[in-house]
Amino acid sequence: MAETENTRLLALEVLVEVEKQNIFAKDALHKLLYQKQFLSKQDRAFITRLVEGTTEYQTRLDYVINLYSKTKVNKCKPLIRCVLRMGVYQMLYMDSVPNGVACNECVKLAKKKGFHNLTGFVNGVLRSVERNIDSIPYPKREDGLAVYLSVQYSIPQWLVERFLQWYEEEQVIQILEASLQATGITIRVNDNKISRQELAAKLEEQGMDVEDGYYSEDALHVSKINYVNRIPGFRQGEFFIQDESSMLLYPIANIETERKAGQVLHILDLCAAPGGKCTHFAQKLGNTAYIEARDVSERKTALIKENRERLGLSNMEEKVWDALILDESKKEWADLVIADLPCSGFGILSHKNDIKYHISEQQLLELSNLQKTILTNAVSYVKPGGILVFSTCTINPEENRDNVQWALSHLPLEKEPIEELVPENLRSFVDEEMLQLLPGVCKCDGFFIAKFRKKVE
Repeated sequence: MAETENTRLLALEVLVEVEKQNIFAKDALHKLLYQKQFLSKQDRAFITRLVEGTTEYQTRLDYVINLYSKTKVNKCKPLIRCVLRMGVYQMLYMDSVPNGVACNECVKLAKKKGFHNLTGFVNGVLRSVERNIDSIPYPKREDGLAVYLSVQYSIPQWLVERFLQWYEEEQVIQILEASLQATGITIRVNDNKISRQELAAKLEEQGMDVEDGYYSEDALHVSKINYVNRIPGFRQGEFFIQDESSMLLYPIANIETERKAGQVLHILDLCAAPGGKCTHFAQKLGNTAYIEARDVSERKTALIKENRERLGLSNMEEKVWDALILDESKKEWADLVIADLPCSGFGILSHKNDIKYHISEQQLLELSNLQKTILTNAVSYVKPGGILVFSTCTINPEENRDNVQWALSHLPLEKEPIEELVPENLRSFVDEEMLQLLPGVCKCDGFFIAKFRKKVE
């Protein structure tokens, strides 16, 4: 029992760190698992499931706790709040854990962390949930669509209301369902080192399930994975982990058709970490292009460098630069600027399941304005007649379509047609030459792409 208790204690410490420091659960979890490498595979899996599940279902868990607690969740001390959430998550979603065990272990955790006077409160709330586990009165659709969807899919109600403003109800439900679905990974094959067929065969030999991509000839979908960096071919640079949605930037940019005989194309990626898009261009274009990949910190550019070296690419380099600051030395230098900008990330909720708790309505406005600043700088780097590709991993029209319209009216840009460059099975998602992919509706992450040409004076 001591070992089981210890794994719960470690999970609790991660959740409390997330709660107190307002950091992402995956970052805190990664740090813990790196420090505790001696843990068994089973213990690591248990901690991961408990942390990620408690985080992902926080809205639903809080709803249940508030039904049976006189003190509402947001009034509890952070550690007690995390203990209650952990306990309710185990009872609702972990069939391998008996409900009584979940209750007892959470009471022990509260005592172990010095909250002796609150063990009765923790026990009372969790036992009440346990007694009512099969008859919890969740909201019904007739109670209001937004509150029903919020609890049903464990997402803040204000965000559900925004989604319903932006999209039809059926699409919103598909998006919310996708946000809770665990998937495998998508990889981009490095065809400089191995063919897609050869890599697929290699992975299948190791017991993994492999499917061809739906939209990109460079993609494979892989499931039944233990550790990504132990997948055969990872360290050898035979692939890069990247969703198909962002792989579409390369064919949509179509930059090779802009190249004149003997010319080396100059490409600038402004917010490049961890390097998926810039390494895709470097891989495909070879010595016909030179790519400068930028990001805001040494940590981020080191990650790009690590991936570049692993993939064996020599036609690009990294530079630390804040995209919010104009670099006079690069004015009108680039044939192509890739502006994949910081955003709310609502298109990747299935990968980063606590983004929904780290964003506010005010921050949506701030992000939209930040993007305008970066786009203004980005245009300065494009040669007259050159290409600017703007993308985000969100589904928020204020960050996407609205910023395209703003750019067309404030910057020396004209929209470039992209529909014929988009895979045929995605063309229905192109509207006014802008591509908006929706998770759950498409077989990829949510993603937005627009393409501009800089006007020639």
